Amino acid sequence: MSWWPFSKKKEDSRTFVQEFLEQSKVKTPGIRSIQQLSFVVLDTETTGLNPAKDHILSFGAVKIEEGKIRINSSLELYPESDREIGKSAEIHGITQRPETISQEEFSRTLLPYLGNSILVGQHIHFDKSMLEKITGIPSFPNPMIDTANFALRLEKGPQANWNHVNSKDYSLDQLCERYGIQTEDRHTASGDAFLTAQLFLKLLKIAQSKGIQTYGELIKS
Repeated sequence: MSWWPFSKKKEDSRTFVQEFLEQSKVKTPGIRSIQQLSFVVLDTETTGLNPAKDHILSFGAVKIEEGKIRINSSLELYPESDREIGKSAEIHGITQRPETISQEEFSRTLLPYLGNSILVGQHIHFDKSMLEKITGIPSFPNPMIDTANFALRLEKGPQANWNHVNSKDYSLDQLCERYGIQTEDRHTASGDAFLTAQLFLKLLKIAQSKGIQTYGELIKS
């Protein structure tokens, strides 16, 4: 019999979850150069924008290693969901999902793929919440970089405040236009992940030109 607040939090017994969490304990040295870092750039398309009640319809990701997008590392998954797609189809265009897999299989595939890489995404914290929900992990341990926030800091300075800018200027479409990235295959998880990866590489070059050369400097920027 357990009694709050003395009851212990139940640990996740799934081996692949334990392995993922154990791997995350390996910390990246702050002096490691950006060129030596591994990133997973990801995106999710969902039934809506409420992590508490909405579900992931599709997940797309690609890895960046040694400063290059590794096309052969791309991953696209369609987890099963009992939620209706509804009005969200007007945005992402998903009406039918090919080759859906169980949420358990989704998690088994996703977590080893992520490993202890730095996770990158446009408004990554929403994707993080959706992935935590489907995997059952309360809080992903990976370092994360939001490309919208990264662009704002590079353009306006480290003290930039979202209250002083038009957030629409930092949408994925606007950022791609500003940095000369052709927007194809928008509003699919894999397409948006690839666009975000291209954007992120351009932002990294700007960061490096400003003297940001290491992992420690990148995370602080």
